[in-house]
Amino acid sequence: MATDNTEISHDFPSFFKVYKDGRVERYWNTDFVEAGVDTETEVQSKDVVISPEANVKARIFLPKIDGPAKKLPLLVHYHGGGFCLGSPFASAFKTFLSTLATQASVIAVSIDYRLAPEHKLPTAYDDSLAGLRWIAEHSDGKGPEPWINEHADLGRVILAGESAGATLAHYVAVQAGAAGLGGVAIKRLLIVHPYFGAKEPDKFYQYMCPTSSGTDDDPKLNPAVDPDLLRLKCDAVLVCVAEKDKLKGRGLAYYGAMKKSGWGGTVDLHETKGEDHCFHFFNPKSENIGPLMKKMVDFIQLN
Repeated sequence: MATDNTEISHDFPSFFKVYKDGRVERYWNTDFVEAGVDTETEVQSKDVVISPEANVKARIFLPKIDGPAKKLPLLVHYHGGGFCLGSPFASAFKTFLSTLATQASVIAVSIDYRLAPEHKLPTAYDDSLAGLRWIAEHSDGKGPEPWINEHADLGRVILAGESAGATLAHYVAVQAGAAGLGGVAIKRLLIVHPYFGAKEPDKFYQYMCPTSSGTDDDPKLNPAVDPDLLRLKCDAVLVCVAEKDKLKGRGLAYYGAMKKSGWGGTVDLHETKGEDHCFHFFNPKSENIGPLMKKMVDFIQLN
């Protein structure tokens, strides 16, 4: 007979399974690479604690600066992973953000957040917004992190994320506007292969967020029904989708909702043909990564 130690109560393939005794087992574990100097790009990185109480951290990426010292636009990044996997300290994100920081000449901060299901949603949303608030503490040049004080122009901020991280980036941009958050001026919102909702209940999301219907009547899963959408705080949005991604329809719906909303900024759409969800991480040899990276770099470059 199966015991509580072996009997599974919930199973979400590719993400995690939960045993009857409450134990969570992920289908894959995120790797960890130390901060330091990236040998290919010469980007320096360091880890900082942004919330001691919650033990939430971030990794900062500072590109090599040639010539006179100058402040750079700040890219605030939220990682994907279905709200339950991933971290800013994984090798894939170190490679991606080091490359992006170099090509776009930005300083990047990848905000960590507590993962579901151990920390039920909306914890990830709350941690993500807290990360931007922490960055705003540096607006007078006297914040807790010297790299941001010395190198980041908080008048030129970009929010970005892929998959669930794109969902979080959108949420933070809206909440920053709704709350009238000062100290940062968000200029761009980069939404890559976003994870939003549909009419049918998303059982996976419902498990992680018991207070949600898991459908498109939840403003976190469907920005079109968010009463605060028009308070979105940025000037331009780029939505990236992939042709074979099962979430493509949700990305297109988000693009359409933003176009129709009248929030006042510009919205652009970029589709990668022949590729699947977050292919630039899962298919690193794809010839389509270059064009996608160029599109992202062109969008986030702020002179």
